[in-house]
Amino acid sequence: MDIGLHALGIGNGARREVIDAVARGAEARGFSTLWAGEHVVMVDDGASRYPYTDDGRIAVPAEADWLDPMIALSFAGAATSTIRLATGVLLLPEHSPVVVAKQAASLDRLSGGRLSLGVGAGWSREEFEALGVPFRRRGARLEAYVDAMRTLWRDDVAGFHSEFVDFSGIRVNPKPVFGDRLPVVIGGNSDTALDRVARIGDGWYGFNLEDVGHVAERVSFLRERCERAGREVARLRLSVALRSPAPADLPRLSALGIDELVIVDGPPESLADVDSWLDALAGRWMMPSGR
Repeated sequence: MDIGLHALGIGNGARREVIDAVARGAEARGFSTLWAGEHVVMVDDGASRYPYTDDGRIAVPAEADWLDPMIALSFAGAATSTIRLATGVLLLPEHSPVVVAKQAASLDRLSGGRLSLGVGAGWSREEFEALGVPFRRRGARLEAYVDAMRTLWRDDVAGFHSEFVDFSGIRVNPKPVFGDRLPVVIGGNSDTALDRVARIGDGWYGFNLEDVGHVAERVSFLRERCERAGREVARLRLSVALRSPAPADLPRLSALGIDELVIVDGPPESLADVDSWLDALAGRWMMPSGR
C-alpha cells in the first residue's frame, strides 16, 4: 500500500525552506504523494460546522498561514522529480473552472504529469460569502466545473454550456500531460460525496475517518453506488486519512481496496528537525509494515 503525506501549506508547512526539505525528504524515503489542502479565507467565529470532527470545529487556527495549494505544490514539484502531488482538497466551486483548468494543467505539465486534482464542494458558508459565490447548489456547481475542465483539457478549441459555466470557441493551453485523463479525485465522506465519486470521480479522498470500520462502511456504500452508475470501484484510486492510524491498520485497509493511506502530520517548527521527523514517519510506516 502507498503511504502519502499531508503536511504542506499550513503553519510550519507554509515556509519555503520547509516545503523544500519535506518534499525532497518524503520523496527520498518512498512516500507516494504530497497532499496540500485549501481554504481561501478563515473566520474566527463562524457558524458553519466542520464535517470532519465530532465537535464541528476545524483544528487549524484562523490566524495560521495557509498557502494556495497550487502554489505550494508547484514549489514541492520543483524540488522533486517522482513523488506525486495532490490537492486535498481544492474547493472547486469557489473558483473559475477555466482558471483552475489552466493552473492544474500548468502544474501537471511542469511536474511531468504528477498532479492529481482533489476537489471538494466546501462546507464554510462564510467562506463562500466572502468570495461572492452562492453556497446553495455548490455540489451541482462542482460537477459542472469538473465537466468543463475536462472539456478544456481534451479539446483544442473548447465549448461548454451549463447553468454555471458557459464558454465557446476558446483555447486553454497547455494541456495536461495525459490530457483529460488528469485524475480528478473527489473529497468528502458523506453519502452525497461518495455518490459523486461513483458518477464522475477518478478517485476518492476520505479525510479524517474515525477508524478502519468507518472506512469499510464507506467503501461498501461507494461500491454500491459504483454498481448503480455502471462503474467498477476497482478502477478508482482510493486514498484515506484516519484520525489515529496505526501500522496494524494497513492489511485491513488493503483488503478493502484502499490504495493509499495518507498521514496527516504538520512538520516541526525547526528546519533542523525535519529529517528526524521524516525518519520517524518512514520508520513507522515504510519499514517494514508500511509498504
